[in-house]
Amino acid sequence: MAVTGLNSVQHIVVLMLENRSFDHMLGYLYADSANVSPVGDPFEGLTGTESCPGSDGSPVEVYQLTPSTPDVYFMPGADPGEGYQATNEQLHGSAGAPKVGTIPSMTGFVTNYAGAIKDNRAKGWHVVPGTTEHMIMGCFTPQTLPVLSAMAKGFAVCDAWFASAPTMTMPNRAFACAGTSQGNLDDKAKRFTVPSIFGHLGNHGIPWKIYGETKQPLTKLDFDDTRHAPASNIGLFTDFQADAAAGKLPAYAFLEPSWSSTGNSEHPNYNVALGEQFLLEVYRAVRDGPAWDSTLLIITYDEHGGCYDHVAPPWDATPPDDTPGEFGFDFTRFGLRVPTVLISPLTPAGTVFRASGSVPLDHTSILATIEHRWNLPALTRRDAVAPDVGGALSLAVPRTDDPLAGVQAPTPPPTTRALAEQPSHLEQLRDELLAQA
Repeated sequence: MAVTGLNSVQHIVVLMLENRSFDHMLGYLYADSANVSPVGDPFEGLTGTESCPGSDGSPVEVYQLTPSTPDVYFMPGADPGEGYQATNEQLHGSAGAPKVGTIPSMTGFVTNYAGAIKDNRAKGWHVVPGTTEHMIMGCFTPQTLPVLSAMAKGFAVCDAWFASAPTMTMPNRAFACAGTSQGNLDDKAKRFTVPSIFGHLGNHGIPWKIYGETKQPLTKLDFDDTRHAPASNIGLFTDFQADAAAGKLPAYAFLEPSWSSTGNSEHPNYNVALGEQFLLEVYRAVRDGPAWDSTLLIITYDEHGGCYDHVAPPWDATPPDDTPGEFGFDFTRFGLRVPTVLISPLTPAGTVFRASGSVPLDHTSILATIEHRWNLPALTRRDAVAPDVGGALSLAVPRTDDPLAGVQAPTPPPTTRALAEQPSHLEQLRDELLAQA
């Protein structure tokens, strides 16, 4: 009898990129087929009529970012508003917390971005010349992002995967790695004292490894059990490529991009074409390795980064613990949708994958998938109720086709000197933690 579902998986690989919403990256994925995939799955994408009011009150509609759009791979042109208060403004029009159960209008993105552009300039950050508030409504077409789009069409795209909290990077990365941010809602918290999934795996004798791109990974420095882990648990992307080629990937591999403003993290307004190249390199390493048939590759993004999305995040998230949250937040709201793709030869092409129950997919679904596969207890109350992605692995026999055969990443345009000289927030965090260590 063929081994199917999660039991067929021997290696889980996760690459978490930066600060892009679902609509911004994949909203037009199936626009040419009325938002229905080739296998008949409905897809919650853009219709092209979605809009937000601008600063003058007039509607600003979504529009397509095509290969001919000026500076397309640096869109939306500036760094949008991030964090809990900015997210509230984007969703609800006010920095304060909404009343319990309030459905977000999703109409504050343009006005919030107008303030973010001014803030960027006041701080001396690089802003693409000609950037205006309406650019936050620009969303990439599949032709502009050929690699991510080929992955999403060739395997499974999750159109209802949400960030774990309506806020910025470090709290959401903490949820992805530990199931809680310990009440933190901003990037001031860089170190977390709870057990991570990495230490959890190690305590049960299950191999894991964190790979930085060209420098020691930030994630290693975030948790007590990773900071003190053996050197063999930490590597660079070249080590990942070598491990994949040799069939020596660990049970769980977590990849980081380069955090530099000239790197491939895809943080706005960094070069998205570099991210496309990195995605293809990650895919080829896994797809061309001897363990392909038993590997699940998950591509996701930590948070929406202020980029537009039209789907209201749900309520009724399970608080991970009893830690009081910043701003009085109780962790019962999810963050916005983020692009997530599930890649496995056991996944039919054209799949649109969602959770089957009332609890949606979020970053702790990564933890649930690992825990369910290797029969581990949950880390927190959040991942204890999170759905896993085993349902996407529905084929009994691995596919032999390669949906990305012949797909080429876009040629990255040159990065301007002003952007290259701009300090990267997450690179600064990593260096600060490294100095403390």
